[in-house]
Amino acid sequence: MTEEDPGRGESEPAAAEAGGAAAAASTAAAASTAAAASTATSGGSASGREAAVLERIEAFRRRRPRFRDDIVTMAHGAGGKASAALIDAVFLDAFRGLERPPLTDAALIALPHGETLAFTTDSFVVKPLRFPGGSIGHLAVHGTVNDLAVMGARPRWLSAAFVLEEGFAVNELRKVVADMSEAAAAADVTIVTGDTKVVERGSADGLYVTTAGIGVIPAGRRLGADLVERGDRILISGTIADHGMAVMLARGDLALEADLRSDTAPVTELVDALFSAAPSTRWLRDPTRGGVGTVCNELAHDAGLAIVLDESALPINPAVAGACDLLGIDPLYVANEGKLLAVVAAAEADAALEAFRGHPLGVDAALIGDVRAEPQGIVVLRTSFGGTRIVDMLVGDPLPRIC
Repeated sequence: MTEEDPGRGESEPAAAEAGGAAAAASTAAAASTAAAASTATSGGSASGREAAVLERIEAFRRRRPRFRDDIVTMAHGAGGKASAALIDAVFLDAFRGLERPPLTDAALIALPHGETLAFTTDSFVVKPLRFPGGSIGHLAVHGTVNDLAVMGARPRWLSAAFVLEEGFAVNELRKVVADMSEAAAAADVTIVTGDTKVVERGSADGLYVTTAGIGVIPAGRRLGADLVERGDRILISGTIADHGMAVMLARGDLALEADLRSDTAPVTELVDALFSAAPSTRWLRDPTRGGVGTVCNELAHDAGLAIVLDESALPINPAVAGACDLLGIDPLYVANEGKLLAVVAAAEADAALEAFRGHPLGVDAALIGDVRAEPQGIVVLRTSFGGTRIVDMLVGDPLPRIC
């Protein structure tokens, strides 16, 4: 399959729609960056002209995206605005009608005897299939396990379906399956069922993997954007953008050499450690496609609050930061596959950070921001230079297939 240019944006109608909203919001933001920052960092309320500008930004964000594309582009799989528009206009219309509840990483299913299950499904199409730090086999298990874990569930069972292209090497398939077995054992889950299909040569990039997962949520655990409150703190369990940049450089399309490794890993133990230290944890996500910036925008929208991030607190591997700078990519929008983004009560923030840092996967954990009342629905970044900027949702398709 010939892959579209990984650097291209959305098709013209979608770009006009999503980009128009972004441009209008950015224009308004430029006129009120100081007011927005002052409001967010002081916890006060905007007034007069500043309030009107912020209201205009929020009006664009509240508007249901209009989807007028005739074809699917790579941007629709990037996890940003184009993805949200596709999901809203095609899938939610068909499967949920007029209901528009917040979208989460897994569905919650209440059983008759009081237990609650988390159920998720995902597909993995990374290229190359093997990269420093992991493979599509590791991703297939870790990505599914993590979607369950951030719902507060303990992952238990997985399914795995394989689409194989004619001519794919059996030895390579054995390696991928061995990676999945290894990852499942390390995450304490069992792959219990699956399926295999073979398609004609040229109909797939070698191998696609589709998974589903089921986990059990312990009694008393509840997470959601509706629980997030003003004053809560935001934590990340480690350095950001490792996976996306490692995969991008592994493709060999760029004349860059750096020792970058994917962070793909299961976060179940991190979740358990977090709940032990901070039982009032409000909300969790694994910031995969679209990165930390897009996930924080989803949180701000769903919670109806402001998210204020501190650029100087963001943990970024120097090699990753250098690669991002050279390529003009914002690490806030780059995918992670073994990190946990958490919102905790302010009183439990230090204990939560200590719990993260006490685990091998969380040694680089950091408090990276907090939750404010205003500007409602907006993510603000306090820059290292003392200024501020608004972090919008990802627009277009800045990276190749990374998960």
